[in-house]
Parts: sequence; structure tokens; C-alpha cells
Amino acid sequence: ELSLRKMLHGGIYDQIGGGLSRYSTDTNWLVPHFEKMLYDNALLVSVLCDAYLVTGNELYKDSIDKTIEFLIREMKDADGGFYAAIDADSEGVEGKFYVWTKEEIDNILGSDSEIFCKRFGVTTNGNWEHKNILSIQTSWEQLSEESGIEIEKLKQNISAASTRLLAVRNKRVRPATDDKMLLGWNALLLTAFCKSSAVSGNELYKQEAIQLYQFLVNNFSENGLLRYHSFKNQTAKHPAYLDDYAAFIQACIDLQQIVPGEEFLLNAIKTTDFVLQHFYSEENGFFYYTHKNQQDIIARKIEMYDGATASGNSIMAGNLFYLSLVSDNRKWWAIANNMLNAMQEIIIGYPSSFGYWCQLIQQQVSGTKEIIITGKNQQKLFCSLQKTYLPGKVLHSAEVQGKLPVFRDKTYGEKPLIYVCSNYSCSPPVEDIEAFYQLLKITRK
Repeated sequence: ELSLRKMLHGGIYDQIGGGLSRYSTDTNWLVPHFEKMLYDNALLVSVLCDAYLVTGNELYKDSIDKTIEFLIREMKDADGGFYAAIDADSEGVEGKFYVWTKEEIDNILGSDSEIFCKRFGVTTNGNWEHKNILSIQTSWEQLSEESGIEIEKLKQNISAASTRLLAVRNKRVRPATDDKMLLGWNALLLTAFCKSSAVSGNELYKQEAIQLYQFLVNNFSENGLLRYHSFKNQTAKHPAYLDDYAAFIQACIDLQQIVPGEEFLLNAIKTTDFVLQHFYSEENGFFYYTHKNQQDIIARKIEMYDGATASGNSIMAGNLFYLSLVSDNRKWWAIANNMLNAMQEIIIGYPSSFGYWCQLIQQQVSGTKEIIITGKNQQKLFCSLQKTYLPGKVLHSAEVQGKLPVFRDKTYGEKPLIYVCSNYSCSPPVEDIEAFYQLLKITRK
């Protein structure tokens, strides 16, 4: 939470336009490298969703909305995919597009400038190369006390002022956009859309998720299976890597958690079968980064470290754990468990380099809550469950019984029912959310 607040209040976050820059160059999160990456913003949205579920802090929800608004406005292609990055430089100067002089802000905002400058720390001398990088320096409470204006009115004023500045900024020479679209990074955003839809109930985010899924399937596939890493100018290129497949499978799982049925789970299972056939090494128990038939490489490598994004191997281990539960595939569970066991010593020795692996260990220790909603008229129940923070859960719903084992041996009727299961042994179903909380011994805030 401390890190999230500091980032969201700092110059690394675009205070008027939304979106996170690539990294900060100082210890105060003030001066970023102004490049904006798709994967950074997708991962930020996902973690903000968890933070909002845990705390209920509106800062996180507002930042989810603002970041998604930026992504759709500035990084979405007309075909439906999302670009890889926006450069840091414009007119040969890093950050020129984003910084302000106080004089510029005074001229644009007039009498509204004083409060705006107080909120974002704008001064005549500036805070970076005689210009101002906007960062939140004054809390709403302090600003309200000093100005005598109620907080809600202040928020409205600052929002209106930001909109005016953004309109002026959009007339500047824009940084160049890296307009190739990458399968893995778009899949990370698909997961972010799914999580945002779940925590907010915003139908737009659900529709964006479904549309992005269709874009990926339509443009990165060949003969019904994903094949390509990048897409640009109506052309898909380069064989997809392990990270691409792993992130896409994870996104299919997340999409099925907001859409009833099993269509996306079945695609996740089909894609996992493909990855096991063409990337998995029986000899060492991990996945290669490249397809076994790819010829333009010197040697096939295996990557296990979690860096700016989680490694393909750690994501695949998580996918296998999850899909083994919904499909009752014990072999997949064994593969994932063997991967995790093989990694334990190095994870314990260097945990900061294996964040996603650590999460998998925690999940296996804590156990998985398997939650299935059956029957019709289930939307209200489904939304309530999605807004409950249950890390490591399996959550799906269906109006009629599907093909997968997770949907078998349950009642499907007019009345929605909630089943809580473990290893296909389920407690008697309950009919309302309060009974569900009692069953799991969850205390509502």
C-alpha cells in the first residue's frame, strides 16, 4: 500500500492523463523515465484491483478508472489491440510533452491555478530542469482546510482543471508510439480488464475484455491455434514465445471468472495442451522459452526469474495448478508441483527475484477455495462473490452443466446455488451470500 500510494501520488504517474511511466529515477517517485509501457500499466491495474478489494480505498478505484481511460484513449489501435509503448521523448527532449511551467498553468487556469498548483506542487522555479513534473503534494484534507472549500467541490474543481490542461497538452507534439501489438502484453491487459470488471461491476471493462480476447484469437492464430508473437499493419509476425502463451492461458482463466460457462476455460486447456507438446522438457521438468521447431535461434533457453513481468515458467505452473483442478487432470498438477519443488531452494534464497513463484508457494500452503455458482438468475450473487477478496480462488458459474468435471454433480435450476468444494468434495450448496460468508468463516468489513 505504501508503494502504491507513493507511485500514484508521484511524478511517475501521469497526474492529468493517467498511466504509469516505466520507472522512477529518484527515491521520491518524482522524476520518471517518461516512457509508458503496456505491460507496466496492465500489471498496475491488476494490483490496484486487489488493493481496492482489500482496503476499499477509493484512490485505488479512481486510479483503475483513470489508467484504463488512458490505455483506451492513447494505446488502443482501431483494430482492437493495444500498442506496446509510448516513447519518453518528443521534439528530441525527454519528458517535454508532460512537464509545465507555472506561467503556462496560470495562463490556462486563471483563478483556478492557485489551488491546482498547491495540490500538485507547482512552483515558479519548478522541480525538474526549471519545469514542473506534476505530483500530489497536498492532501485533500489540508487543501480543504486551507481553502475553506469542501473536499467534494475541490475534487470537482481539480478534475475540471486537469481536463483543461490535458486538452492543451494534447495539442503539443506527441511522443512517438511503438504501435506493434504483442500477444503476451495484450494478454496481461486482458487479465487487468477482467479483474477491473470484477471489482467495479463496470460493464465497459467486461466488454473490453471480450473484445480484446476476440482480437487476439482472430489475429494471432493460425488453423485455430495461437501462433504469433506480434501484430502490426494487419500482419502477424514471429513465432509466439512461452510468455505469450502463458499470459494468454492465464487471461482465458480470468475471463471465465467474469463470464458464465466454460468456453474460455476450454480454450485455455487446448492452448495448454499445445504448450506442453511443443515447449515442455520431460528431461528437466520446465518449459523452454521457444517452440521446439523454431529454427532461428542458437540455443533454446529456459527462464525462471520473475522480473518486470513474471516468467513464463512461473505463470505456466500457476496455470497448470488451476486447470488441473477444473479438469481433474492429476498429471498437470504433478507437473506444476514438481516445478515448484525444484524451485524451492532458490526461491527461499532469493525471494525478491521469484515473486510469482512465492505467490504459488503461498497458495499451495493456504489451499484453494473452489467456488461454483449454478442455476439461473445468478448475476447478483456472482457480482457479490467477485467483490470479495479471496486470493487463489477458483470461481466459475454456469446455468447448465458443462463438459468440465468442475461443473458435474451439481444442481442446475431456476434458483442460484453456491457450492464450495475441495478435491471435488463439496459442502451442501447455499443460496445467499451471507450463508457463503458463514461457510468460509469470512468476516465482512
